Amino acid sequence: MVESVSQFIEAGSGAASRRIAALVRPGTSPGLFWMGGFKSDMGGTKAVALDDWAAAQGRACIRFDYSGHGASSGDFADGTIGRWLEDSVAAFEALARGPTVLVGSSMGGWLALLLARTLKGRATAGSIAGMVLIAPAVDFTEELMWKRFPPEVRRQIETEGSWQRPSQYSEAPYPITRGLIEDGRKHLLLGGLIEPGCPVRILQGVKDADVPWQHAIDLSSRLARDDVVLTLVKDGDHRLSRSEDIERLIAAVSEF
Repeated sequence: MVESVSQFIEAGSGAASRRIAALVRPGTSPGLFWMGGFKSDMGGTKAVALDDWAAAQGRACIRFDYSGHGASSGDFADGTIGRWLEDSVAAFEALARGPTVLVGSSMGGWLALLLARTLKGRATAGSIAGMVLIAPAVDFTEELMWKRFPPEVRRQIETEGSWQRPSQYSEAPYPITRGLIEDGRKHLLLGGLIEPGCPVRILQGVKDADVPWQHAIDLSSRLARDDVVLTLVKDGDHRLSRSEDIERLIAAVSEF
């Protein structure tokens, strides 16, 4: 079995430069490009399971951490959708080779669609052969955060610059900054048709408390392709990381 190789790539420039940590497993095409969620890292259950499957199949697999996440440099509070998109572009351009399947979880689903749009027309060593999106949190800063925040939370973000949001996934809260919200508005996709440029598979839990299943249906209706398959998991939550959920993920990836 070929082992993954640890690498660091540079993203940004000047004072905004940062080191992006990645694990690259050489193998055959189509390779896999893992894009994690908000406050997640490349050591998560789904990312590791995907890499294990790739290893068994002899497939290439790339995992990386956005700036302010995991082993990458930077402060999480400085992060924005635009900044993490820049990290994703840098990682894909530096590491992807040949046909590649983007696998995006939660925020990574939004970033996968933005990555495909950004790379359109660019000459890169890697090409996007398909997408598997897990509970894709497209436009979440606006639709799933700002529009749902009570007035007092909005006011604190506007006047103080941030709000510490409690998390059900960790003991410590995490900051929701004015920069995150304002930058997110520059990258919204749900106002019109979305051209992913490849087939798309979406896995969505009906019991997802963070990304409602209706959000996934709205996204599906806006994808300007016929080859889009949405799978609703009736008892699935946001993480979709149970053994049966991992099997669905592998099955979706195996289609490409």
